[in-house]
Amino acid sequence: MITRLGKRFWGQALLLLAGLELITISINFFYAPINVAAGGATGIAIIIDEVWGVNRAFTVLLINILMIILAYFFLNKQILQKILAGSFILPLLLYLNPSFKVVNDSLLAAIAGGTIFAAGIAILYRINASSGGTTVPPMIIKKYFHVNPAISLLLIDLGVTLFNIPVAGFNSFVLASFSLIITSLVMRYIETGLDHKYQLQIVSETKLPEIKQMLLSQQQSLTIYHAEGGYSGKNKDILLLVTDNQNYGPLIKQIHQIDPSVFIITSNVVKVHGGRW
Repeated sequence: MITRLGKRFWGQALLLLAGLELITISINFFYAPINVAAGGATGIAIIIDEVWGVNRAFTVLLINILMIILAYFFLNKQILQKILAGSFILPLLLYLNPSFKVVNDSLLAAIAGGTIFAAGIAILYRINASSGGTTVPPMIIKKYFHVNPAISLLLIDLGVTLFNIPVAGFNSFVLASFSLIITSLVMRYIETGLDHKYQLQIVSETKLPEIKQMLLSQQQSLTIYHAEGGYSGKNKDILLLVTDNQNYGPLIKQIHQIDPSVFIITSNVVKVHGGRW
């Protein structure tokens, strides 16, 4: 659905607003009420708000304007266009949305905040958009120093997170760090798709026909590779198939019941397109 919407201008606009609104919800309802700064421009804004009482939206706007200036001088126009809309809409949403504590438990707030924040960022990534902020310096560092932007962004977020210790205490730092992990994991699953599958490569010295028959009886679609053993030099067949999370465990058990010494390589598959499996 997101992919279809992202192909049209109005769809991209709706997804941009949806992604930025999710980020706003994570900040105003979960992070800020418990004084947890989990990296980024919004994290800096939470810290400044806690110390000096400056409106978070105003701080994010100033940081984003500074990042736009940096992008103008050090990056190309395509990247500038990518961050321009989000850089101004996000602080506006932060200002217009109310801010209050939704849950009393700080750990639950950090988990919910990290999950919602990740969903918002993932939507922006799907339409090649950005909320600006601290995503700009890693792109500049990559251009001039060839450093992986994921590494430099992580270091920036960790630096912001460390400020939780003098401002709100070590407990807030731990919650912020935990939230970063939650965000990273959720983003990974959203970006790659929630419907994960497994690819199996099966090698059996004596029971491969029986395993093949069992798989076909369960209407498992499979492919047979003809290979040569690197050590023995013997010709052998390898069964290749794809299965989902629900069937993976029982399928492995059935294969081992046929051949306890079977050799199986399992790989994570992000997406399967077409065909029958």
